[in-house]
Amino acid sequence: MAFPLPEPMRLALDAAARAGAAGEVPVGAVVTRDGAVVAVVANRMRERGDPTAHAEMEAIRTALAAIGTGRLDGCDLWVTLEPCAMCAGAIAHARIDRLYYGAADEKGGAVAHGPRFFSQPTCHHRPEIYGGIGETESAGLLKAFFAQRRL
Repeated sequence: MAFPLPEPMRLALDAAARAGAAGEVPVGAVVTRDGAVVAVVANRMRERGDPTAHAEMEAIRTALAAIGTGRLDGCDLWVTLEPCAMCAGAIAHARIDRLYYGAADEKGGAVAHGPRFFSQPTCHHRPEIYGGIGETESAGLLKAFFAQRRL
């Protein structure tokens, strides 16, 4: 029996699809606090000409501005792709409580793959981690995007 996706992941997938249509790698992210949506963003690296404008980084920046604090205690991050090392570091520094992600990233991921950032003894904050939420749809967006680029 298939379960419906949680609304934050649905919003992240919608943001990812919009990013892909705009020529960005289709990754979307949502920050929630107490069940309320605080930020909905997607990759903006091409738009900004900034290699740090990953969806997670943009979501953290947007949520910090909306909440008006320097940390995101009590917040959850929903992202369509396993975060890279840069984003995992930002998640730890922002003190995000829970991380939900869709597709695994065997090449660039740093949560379940690569450096496994949150498992390192030097990591000062570890969110609860839930992977594979919306994995099929997340991976499908990425595969379709890169297949189109290779034509």
